[in-house]
Amino acid sequence: MSERKPTAFPILMKNDICSLIQAADDVYQIRFSNRAANAYLVRGSARTILIDVGLSSNYPAMVECLTFAGCPPEKIDMVVLSHEHLDHIGAAWHFNERRTYVAAHRLAANKIMLRDDFSMLRKMFNEPNVPINIDIWLEEGNLIDLGNFRLNVMYTPGHTSACITLFEQEKGLLFAADTLMPGGVMGGVFGSGSIADYIQSLERIKGLNTKLLLSGHGRLSDTPQEDVRIAIARSHGLLEDTAQLFDALDTRSNFDPIMQSVRDLNKLDD
Repeated sequence: MSERKPTAFPILMKNDICSLIQAADDVYQIRFSNRAANAYLVRGSARTILIDVGLSSNYPAMVECLTFAGCPPEKIDMVVLSHEHLDHIGAAWHFNERRTYVAAHRLAANKIMLRDDFSMLRKMFNEPNVPINIDIWLEEGNLIDLGNFRLNVMYTPGHTSACITLFEQEKGLLFAADTLMPGGVMGGVFGSGSIADYIQSLERIKGLNTKLLLSGHGRLSDTPQEDVRIAIARSHGLLEDTAQLFDALDTRSNFDPIMQSVRDLNKLDD
């Protein structure tokens, strides 16, 4: 039996930096040719949002795509950031200047507002060190109503502690950022992330009636159930690898100095 080929989605325009791809009716992927994460334009009947914005240096090229789609930055009502990494949020400060609402999960909002460079991976990306303001702090269960789209906010930690996924139940659209990618590729576990949390988040996604995966990197995927099955298997494999690593360590010799420091701190002054 021949291997199933991914569905080809139409490329509406392309410049040196990014491509505008039609994902569904009124839904567009802006895919960058460098390390920036995908951005998604969702044009609602009541309001329009942009999910993630890529790197600041890509902003002019992204504006070309948005304008071609009939939604230049001044027509975007809200930017939703999936988590705190700069490849997803770097261009957000341009929207702050336009007084567009910017939203993120409360844990990501806290890191971004405090300019936590370690969590945001600033050294990995050569981005302007400018403040990004978060206007709306999101939580699990929030609903973003665009009129003809109703996006449910799911808290899906693992890649970081602050990741969210947006799910449009009626249309089966899953905006999964770096929690799930085509082919079951994992976005890595960074800083505040956790493999165990990753697995739990993927198990939640597995239970959804998803028809189209719109991820943080790479192509669109119309095989989300297969993608999540592979990602869960890989996550369990990674968890087993870490267990073997811990078994190989001399735990007592590594933790004794730490515990001694705690005991010293806990001593009462004579």
